[in-house]
Amino acid sequence: MASINPETSRSATRPATRLSIVLAFASVYFFWGSTYTAIRIGAAEMPALLLTGVRFTIAGAILLAWCRWRGMRLVFPVKTMLMLALIGLLLLGCGNLGLVYAEETLPSGLSSLILAVTPLYVALIEMFLPGGEPVPPRGWLGMAIGFTGLTALLWPSLRMGLAGNRSVLDAILALLAGALVWTIGSILSRRTRLPVNSFVAASWQMIFAGVFNTVLGSLLGQWPQFHLNRPATGSLAWLITGGSLLGYTGFIYLLKHVPVAKVASYSYVNPMVAVVLGILILHERPEAAEFIGMAAVVIAVFLLTTAQMKTKSRAN
Repeated sequence: MASINPETSRSATRPATRLSIVLAFASVYFFWGSTYTAIRIGAAEMPALLLTGVRFTIAGAILLAWCRWRGMRLVFPVKTMLMLALIGLLLLGCGNLGLVYAEETLPSGLSSLILAVTPLYVALIEMFLPGGEPVPPRGWLGMAIGFTGLTALLWPSLRMGLAGNRSVLDAILALLAGALVWTIGSILSRRTRLPVNSFVAASWQMIFAGVFNTVLGSLLGQWPQFHLNRPATGSLAWLITGGSLLGYTGFIYLLKHVPVAKVASYSYVNPMVAVVLGILILHERPEAAEFIGMAAVVIAVFLLTTAQMKTKSRAN
């Protein structure tokens, strides 16, 4: 989901209770982790452009209607709206699209683990940008382990692709390109600091990305390949409610009441949820090298996020 500037989320709200925070974390961990499984099911019945387009258009419209009901400001100057559109296209229109396209071929668990290295990309790029944060030694260790784990994860699929299965290579390239575009969108979102409520920003980002992908898919004549049968309907409903609405509102709630570095723990919990659900529901069978890569990636992201947490706490 879209990256958020937590400062725009601050408002007068009721104090958080321990139960509400636990439920919010459970929502983010489970619902976001389960989206990989739902995408794998939906991608078998719907083209990537139309799956992402319909999902985000509907979810964005529902969330925007809720924002209107809560009396939030919805319309902003043209420059702000254009920036929301750009961020939405980078994060959802292209970044999430790469994941959906990849899951037409790759297992959901493997896809989630490859995307789990996105925080490593963010830390690496941020380091070279003006005002970026340096990576502490523990973070460098995490990145080294993470990219080693990524190599282990990709090796079985690369071996298959090099043996003649071009679709596997295309899926890997789409996933890595999508992760890079998501990283760029996340950094842009964090640095622009738009004066827009986070829920409203997310609504417009989903709508802009959803409409763009739906129009593009329509122009490419993909509707005959859009099969809204029972599995596809269940997948779409789960992605709209669990992934884009419940999981994301839990994420926003946590940003208001919990330090951002702790909220970032979802980045190494979600892949574990996705792998387990992929095994239980989709009967995926990861290879031994993928289990090694999974452990390495999860450890790497944990080291990096906790290193950043300690660095920020010392700075404060």
